Amino acid sequence: MKPSIGRIVHYVSYGTPGGEHASQCRAAIVTEVTPLEGNDVAQADIESCDEDQRCRVSLAVLNPTGMFFNAGVFQSESARSGGTWHWPERD
Repeated sequence: MKPSIGRIVHYVSYGTPGGEHASQCRAAIVTEVTPLEGNDVAQADIESCDEDQRCRVSLAVLNPTGMFFNAGVFQSESARSGGTWHWPERD
């Protein structure tokens, strides 16, 4: 699937360095899709947005205590590390 503006994804929070708060998935809405170009493609450790194009997205992240906005977020379906997004799991 390819991300597009308005789609719902999961953003993985960083958590705290001391481990007081674990990294968690948060609901997020895609607000922008930016294709990677040049050196960005070589440096990105991401999975493709689709089979032909790598990209970053900007997100409006919905937290229980408020919203925040994050630009240039990479996709990570396998690692799910802090500061990345992935498609919601299906039950």
